[in-house]
Amino acid sequence: MLQLRRRGTASSTRSVREGAIVRRPLLEVRDLRIETGEGDSRLSLVRGVSFSISGGQTVALAGESGAGKTMTALAIVRLLPAGVRVASGSVLLDGIDLARSAEERMESVRGDRIAMVFQDPLSSLNPVYTIGRQIAEAIVAHRMGIASVAREVERLLALVEMPKESARSYPHQLSGGMRQRATIAMALAGNPDLLIADEPTTALDVTIQAQILDLLGRLREHAQMSVLLITHDLGVVASLADMVHVMRDGVLLESGTAEDVFSRPQAEYTRQLLEVVPVLEAG
Repeated sequence: MLQLRRRGTASSTRSVREGAIVRRPLLEVRDLRIETGEGDSRLSLVRGVSFSISGGQTVALAGESGAGKTMTALAIVRLLPAGVRVASGSVLLDGIDLARSAEERMESVRGDRIAMVFQDPLSSLNPVYTIGRQIAEAIVAHRMGIASVAREVERLLALVEMPKESARSYPHQLSGGMRQRATIAMALAGNPDLLIADEPTTALDVTIQAQILDLLGRLREHAQMSVLLITHDLGVVASLADMVHVMRDGVLLESGTAEDVFSRPQAEYTRQLLEVVPVLEAG
């Protein structure tokens, strides 16, 4: 059984207004604009993007490469590349604007509140350290005072369905799917409220893709963790996402529940993406 220890968050606070219970979203992105360059060479990479993520919800940003999906995700955690900046808009985590927060606050947000898993697990793993050591370092970095780091490493490996013997393996000794599971375990070390998964299955074959997506879905369900899934493939989100936002050229073309987007797409671009959706089988 999947078990992930949770802590209380401000997003679970409810307020009563005129007899109604109102729950604030965990994350709200409002009218986000991302730019690069100056003066006449200024270029808008993301324009007016808005969406929200509630506790325990999976939201997908879908679109082709260059749509602005990853830039949006990097803006949330304030890790934009040099020369790229948030020009306007806000990123609210429990009502606090991360776009205007001090770096000291962001250091406590990254990993502890929001964690990120990238497309290529090898870029996140140190080739000369064992998987167990790297997970242990993530635990110590985010949760000082863990009574038994070794026991916690085993728990996280079990959580992502890796044998405990994997702790002694080096990244090159694992398959692509197992490496991605290891990076997810590292991301979970801080008990994040939101996991951003940026194209987490692109480099994997279809069967392993389905297994990783199934794992993310079960982690979300059992851990009450929110997931922001970045993908160019709508097939990836078919059975996982609650809400889907389709992006192209830095703007949102279409937003809706997964059921609405898949069964009643409004934008021609969305219909084109749906025409090439593959079938993923986790069996």
